[in-house]
Amino acid sequence: MNLKAKLEAIIYAAETPIPLDHIVQLARDSSPGDSTGDDALIRSAVRAALEELTADYAGEGHGIEIRQVAGGYRMSTKPEHHDILRAFAKSLKPPIRLSLPALETLAVIAYKQPATVPEISDIRGVDSSGVIATLLERKLITTAGRKAVIGRPILYKTTKEFLLRFGLKDVNELPSMEEFEKLVSESFQSDLWPLPEAVTATGARADSSPHESGPGDLASVEADQAGAAETGESAELDQPVATGENDPAA
Repeated sequence: MNLKAKLEAIIYAAETPIPLDHIVQLARDSSPGDSTGDDALIRSAVRAALEELTADYAGEGHGIEIRQVAGGYRMSTKPEHHDILRAFAKSLKPPIRLSLPALETLAVIAYKQPATVPEISDIRGVDSSGVIATLLERKLITTAGRKAVIGRPILYKTTKEFLLRFGLKDVNELPSMEEFEKLVSESFQSDLWPLPEAVTATGARADSSPHESGPGDLASVEADQAGAAETGESAELDQPVATGENDPAA
């Protein structure tokens, strides 16, 4: 990979303006054969590549540019595209925030689909009927017919919106539970408690012993979930998970 392509990738991936010194260090580390070379030569090569890259993006064929901001380099949209970007921003859907019970239920459905409410509740250890309504409303799950058993319970599966939210081609690309937890945190909210290990990659409970009560444990929300099932209320499911020591379903 040539130097200009490396710098383009670094600047694109950086969340904040990246200083020249940092870029030079990364360029040096990515080329072990040049690690003992003259720092001045490496810095000169980086500067030349940055100037060339900046000139490339300055052309009319690009909607973004590379600018020096706050002592570093960053990619940003060009001012002449402000109007269309403002219209695009207004069309974006608001971010989805889900409670811990809703996230647990979504994880079970993702790995066990299609699944019925009794199957989901059995895995989670609490009634999940109230949470299903929230996930249906957010268009993260949908119905998938009825299971051919007594009572013919409704089957649920994930939707295209679910794939879009998690950047998946299809459900076959579902990651491990640890990776799924990370995706949930990045896609929905940054202040989540870790998902309890109630579900393995095969959809089975991690252990057969009941969970002890505590923040983030399924047992701590069992009472409120049972109450929601009896009254049909699920308002608390729309609230974001707190980061304190209170019960997540409180």
